[in-house]
Amino acid sequence: MLTDYTLRTVALGAALLGIVSGALGTFAVLRRQSLLGDAVSHAALPGIALAFLLTGSKAPIILIAGAAVAGWAATWLIMATSWSTRIKYDSALGLVLSVFFGVGLLILTAIQKMPDAQQAGLDTYLFGQAASLVQRDVLTMAILGALALAAIAILWKEFKILSFDPEFARSLQLPVRRLDAALTMLLVLAIVIGLQMVGVVLMSAMLIAPAAAARQWTDRLGIMMVISMGAGALAGVAGALISASGSHLPTGPTIVLCISALVLLSMALAPNRGLAWRMVNRYRKSMQLGREALLVDLYILALKHAERTHAHDETALALMRPGAGSPRGRLRKLQEIGLAERAHGRLWRLTDDGVKEARRLYRVRKGGGDP
Repeated sequence: MLTDYTLRTVALGAALLGIVSGALGTFAVLRRQSLLGDAVSHAALPGIALAFLLTGSKAPIILIAGAAVAGWAATWLIMATSWSTRIKYDSALGLVLSVFFGVGLLILTAIQKMPDAQQAGLDTYLFGQAASLVQRDVLTMAILGALALAAIAILWKEFKILSFDPEFARSLQLPVRRLDAALTMLLVLAIVIGLQMVGVVLMSAMLIAPAAAARQWTDRLGIMMVISMGAGALAGVAGALISASGSHLPTGPTIVLCISALVLLSMALAPNRGLAWRMVNRYRKSMQLGREALLVDLYILALKHAERTHAHDETALALMRPGAGSPRGRLRKLQEIGLAERAHGRLWRLTDDGVKEARRLYRVRKGGGDP
């Protein structure tokens, strides 16, 4: 990667895209605007096509400007539709996405039929063409990304309040609509700088997936954003390397597959929210409840005798809960923590500490004292 110019350029551009989209995607996920990224990325297509028609240039900065204008127009139309009509926000998203994307495909088809050879290659913006990146393109992405990150840093507190409690922001007399528009504009910026890399179809994944992965690991906004940026950069570099290592592996889809793998790993392994973590916790809880039930059973049997530490056979304990299986393993665990002890053979009894704990559990469950 350090010696190959093309690979180095693509990996650096993918890392920059992952950082910027990861940062802004955090707000999109928390504000439940995941589909907005999809709508804006698809709406950018007619902007790219019109920018080429008006200027005759395929310079990335020109096409990015056209995509930004179209994306912002689509966003404004979505918001205006949901605010001023009875059409709901999700319906407005789907309507604008399909209309803009359809118009973009029509214009793109018309451009492809033009006799001028200059129009060749515009269709690569559908799925991206990372291999076409040059140092100038990466520099443009870096400048625009730095502006977006600087805006986040300056308006951090305002964006944080807006993301979690818009009503509280209004009570503080913050310009909620202006902040909403500014955050959406930054979201559009993050989308358009990645169009050349992954295309309009896959860009929404780069915006949402890093934040979705990061959300599994933390409840803190700052930490979530850092993890999201790191996950986006890691997926970008990994996708570029994997794409370069094999033939006929497109970079954009490979990057999206890498970030999707990170999302799946996060959903499986993240503490507290991960599926594996939940299964382990559920198992531990089940074992704990089983030991507590066995402790109460020992206590109930002991209540029939003068001594609360009277020993009882494993068979009697097994008969009290036929579906629980052999109690020996749970008895050994109670022995390890000092709540039960083996009298001799298959006979077990409560320790003094076990009597106290069993009495507490019995009262909690029965709502009273000894019978």
